[in-house]
Amino acid sequence: MATFFLGVGVLVAGGVGALALARTRWASTVGAGGAVAGCALALSPSLQALLGRPVDPVRWSWSIPGGTLSFALDPLSGFFLLPTLVLAAAAAVYGHEYLRASAPPERLGEAWLCYNLLVVSMALTLVAQNGVLFLLAWETMALTSFFLVVFERDKGGVRRAGWTYLVATHLGGAALLAMFVLAAGAAGSFEFSDLARLAVEPSGFKGLIFLLAVVGFGTKAGFVPLHVWLPEAHPAAPSHVSAVMSGVMIKTGIYGLVRLLVLLGPPAVWWGWLLVGIGVTSGILGVLFALAQHDLKRLLAYHSVENVGIITLGLGLGTVGLAAGMPALTVLGFGGGLLHVLNHTLFKGLLFLGAGCVLRAAATREIDRLGGLHRRMPWTGACFLVGAAAIAGLPPLNGFVSEFLIYLGAFRGAVGAAGAATVIVPALATIGALALIGGLAAACFTKAFGIVFLGEPRTAAAEAAHEAGAAMRGPMVAL
Repeated sequence: MATFFLGVGVLVAGGVGALALARTRWASTVGAGGAVAGCALALSPSLQALLGRPVDPVRWSWSIPGGTLSFALDPLSGFFLLPTLVLAAAAAVYGHEYLRASAPPERLGEAWLCYNLLVVSMALTLVAQNGVLFLLAWETMALTSFFLVVFERDKGGVRRAGWTYLVATHLGGAALLAMFVLAAGAAGSFEFSDLARLAVEPSGFKGLIFLLAVVGFGTKAGFVPLHVWLPEAHPAAPSHVSAVMSGVMIKTGIYGLVRLLVLLGPPAVWWGWLLVGIGVTSGILGVLFALAQHDLKRLLAYHSVENVGIITLGLGLGTVGLAAGMPALTVLGFGGGLLHVLNHTLFKGLLFLGAGCVLRAAATREIDRLGGLHRRMPWTGACFLVGAAAIAGLPPLNGFVSEFLIYLGAFRGAVGAAGAATVIVPALATIGALALIGGLAAACFTKAFGIVFLGEPRTAAAEAAHEAGAAMRGPMVAL
């Protein structure tokens, strides 16, 4: 893992260098350059782990009670690191131009320090193999993202969004602390390798651990009704930060939930029912709330709730399949849910970066004050259209592929369960929810793209809009 930690070191050095060079034109270059170089270095061992090649774990002694300083890269960590590092690097390139033109020069250093530390904390969360270490990385992620959310703190609404986020994330953190304390008490250690002993614990105790995980990780992921911070924080943050928070930071909650499911061993069927219920609720309510929005970034934030719901539907189906002994349902459910993690990173990162270009060009996020931007911003318009089609699940784009796998798993469960209601009911609920979500998402993005990019400009600012620079267009085209 030496290359991985070298990348982490470059990320930290880039952030510290940007802070030291604050008030100079080099701050943004050093911060963004450190982010891109660090992500590139850390990506190589992550891909190695994802492909099943062994990566030597790291274990150091430390004075904090609860085990050792343990890090490991396995295929699950590698899978989540792939979109995290790719999107973080793309957003850093975008942010170099975005912040340089819109942020006060004296704040560039702090912005890049917090951004790079956010990427580091997400990466360490994904490779931590000790509960105490995991919580330390989790808390660092919460604090650095808070300071990025309140970057434009002169605005009252931004400060309010930041405090909402901080309170919500720490309530979730309290649930995770309780979960790890109870789990370590039963297993005798905070080491993940020892927490695997939980598989032989009574089902009632494992159910309690699972419920605490759903609350703790679900708050970060944006499960309804724990999502209250998400539509406030994502619009308040700078657009490249919104892309990272929505595209990958909330997925650390999904990672934590999947990691715990691995540690807990064979699940009870009601765990899958609960996840399917959360997925149905989050998916449908997320897209309904999005339809009612007139702020472009809030609309995209609610679609994060919707897509986390789709991911949770897949995980729920996989859990039901695992409990019922149906390998095909297990593979299709977990496979579709995890693939949607990757796909959502790509199209949601793209859409938030597109929204940032619109905000920079027209000085507003209000959809009703825009219009006619496609003629003035053809690159942004074309990229946003691709992202809109993908998030709506239209073939042949990536959102369709992962949703199709979940559909396929649900149909397999509905027709192949030999009359078992414990499988047929969640399978039919998933099919109905996905159909409704897909139709509403297509309607929502037809409205959003049509009002923002087609027709005639509705304000003088929209009339004067112009295309973003190459450093902002490039990451959108790549995604």
